[in-house]
Amino acid sequence: MEKEYDRLKAYLYAKRWAFGRNPAYFNFDRLGGDCTNFISQCLFAGSGVMNYTPIFGWFYKNADDRTASWTGVEYLFRFLTENTGPGPFARPTDQSKLKIGDVIQLGRDNDDFYHSLLVCGFRRGYPLVAAHSMDAFLRPLYTYSYEKARFLHIVGVRLPDQPR
Repeated sequence: MEKEYDRLKAYLYAKRWAFGRNPAYFNFDRLGGDCTNFISQCLFAGSGVMNYTPIFGWFYKNADDRTASWTGVEYLFRFLTENTGPGPFARPTDQSKLKIGDVIQLGRDNDDFYHSLLVCGFRRGYPLVAAHSMDAFLRPLYTYSYEKARFLHIVGVRLPDQPR
C-alpha cells in the first residue's frame, strides 16, 4: 500500500527547524555536517514512515542506531531512488518539475555529492531551499556555489506490510 507524501508537513517542519535543532535528533554539525540528517527529518515529517531494514533501510532511533541513508548524502539518494519497501521513494527529475518537499543534492563534477537541501518554495521559477550545515530557509538555489545538482521528486510513501 502507498500513501501520498505530505509536502506541507515537510515544509512546515523545515520552517520550524531550519535555524534550530530538534532535540529528538542528534546534531551532526561537528561530525561531517547535519544537512542530510535535517532533510531526513523533513522527509519523515512528510511521510510518517521509516524503513527499519538493517543497513539498506532508512531510519533513526538515536545517533548510534540509524542507517547511513539517514545522514549520508549518497546513501539517501540510493535509498530514495531504489527503495521498494516502506518509506518515501523518489525519482530523478529536472529542476523545472520540482515541487515543495522535494530534495536537491549538490555535488562536484566528479559525481561526489556533498549537500542535501529541501525545496520550500519558488521565486521566478527558481527553487528556494531549506538546509542545515549553513542553515537556511527560503534561500535561492542560485546563491549556492556548486558544479552539479541532482533533483529528486518524492513520488509517494510505501506503508509497512500490515499483519492479516
